[in-house]
Amino acid sequence: MKFTVHQLSEMSKQQFVESIGWVFEHSPWVAERAYGAKPFRSLSHLHLLMVRQVEEASEGERLSLLRAHPDLAGRMKLTDASQKEQRGAGLDRLSPEEFDEMTALNEAYVTRFGFPFIVAVRGLGKEEILSAIRERVTHEKTDEFGRALSEVAKIARLRLEDIIKSGEAGE
Repeated sequence: MKFTVHQLSEMSKQQFVESIGWVFEHSPWVAERAYGAKPFRSLSHLHLLMVRQVEEASEGERLSLLRAHPDLAGRMKLTDASQKEQRGAGLDRLSPEEFDEMTALNEAYVTRFGFPFIVAVRGLGKEEILSAIRERVTHEKTDEFGRALSEVAKIARLRLEDIIKSGEAGE
């Protein structure tokens, strides 16, 4: 269902969280906290307020947010949004060799950083995603923690754009 920013501002907290609490993967607390800053002036304003909630959260909450994301091309149950995004990037059509490499890289990444590899896959192909994980698994933990949170924010922005009625997405 699509909403206007005005409609989102007029919702009860429960309606608001039910409507957009999913844009930050399995982390409705982001929407719950952003709700108090309404009215929302635009999609960009709403996104900024939600990202601010993540930035102001404890390190443990931010780590839990990262850990709420599935492994790319993994076999675990995905949310509808993640499944659609991964399918769009071709991650459901990896060759056996690509799947084995992605699995090994995901495992190495989680072992090194303590959270799954996160990238906003929309608009990327499987080769670009494999290249990104190969490169990012070599980063320092503090750098990668920030990069992963930045990717989460990108994913949330794209998801908000999908549910905000056209004409408001660029605001």
